[in-house]
Amino acid sequence: MKTKLENQKLSIKRLKPMVMKNIAGWLMLLPTVVFAYFIIWRPIVMGFYQSLFDMQGSTMLEFVGLENYKDIITDTNFTKVLFNTFKYTGFSLLVGFLPPVIVAILLNEVRHIRAFFKTAIYLPVVLPGIAVYMLWYYLYLPGESGLLNTILASFGIDPQPWLQDAGTSILWIVITMTWQSFGGSTLMYLAALQGINRELYEAAEIDGAGMRKRLRYIMLPEIYPIALLLFIRQIIGVFQVMEQPLAMTGGGPNGASTSLALLAYKYAFEYFQFDKAMATGVITFIILVMITGVYLVLEKKMND
Repeated sequence: MKTKLENQKLSIKRLKPMVMKNIAGWLMLLPTVVFAYFIIWRPIVMGFYQSLFDMQGSTMLEFVGLENYKDIITDTNFTKVLFNTFKYTGFSLLVGFLPPVIVAILLNEVRHIRAFFKTAIYLPVVLPGIAVYMLWYYLYLPGESGLLNTILASFGIDPQPWLQDAGTSILWIVITMTWQSFGGSTLMYLAALQGINRELYEAAEIDGAGMRKRLRYIMLPEIYPIALLLFIRQIIGVFQVMEQPLAMTGGGPNGASTSLALLAYKYAFEYFQFDKAMATGVITFIILVMITGVYLVLEKKMND
């Protein structure tokens, strides 16, 4: 017994210097841990928990299990909203994934006033989101007063409905999102290209490799890892789209541009059904976890 007690005291003595040595690091980490708990993990856990209750405002009245999920999934609008969300993601990848890559490659080849082009490309990123959405909303005005329709009229083309067209409203919103955000992705790709060893380019030039071969054998392999990361980040980010359709279409026309995140917003702040809003958020979270899992599997295969 005495030996066991002595061993415990010895372990504590050895642990104490280790704790004191790392205390500065723990103190620096503490604000991040507190922030993550209150801003990220606690709301996620509370959202799961409250989605299992019948709620009156923010008050939990009765435990109903998965009833809220059943009500949402069996709602005739849910399938349409889910399809809209995947449609946002698909259009975003078609319209917004390649432009940053192309522009970054072009900037990498520019020798003069590169700083000006980088600033001009990144400028939309720092603009307030609501200002960007309202700017494009007025560009897309369906009448003759809309700027795009004014330009079309000068070519003798009839005014287009733009955001009022149920079939294409999501596409026009995605173009707005791409215009605002592609500058950040462009600079990340450019940073990856700038980090390539110049000796590789010099060796390729000596071997007589043109732009096409340098692109295929040097540039694209080097930016592939960051391209995969940004690909998944874009899917996750666009899957949570809410502000753009809220500001530009309100989810219309006839729900044609309503996303899962906007549906959760409507449940909470228009219908005051906070339980269903929580359940919708949980469904979105589960889908995003599945997408993230696919990314992790792909990343592991790539690293292997």
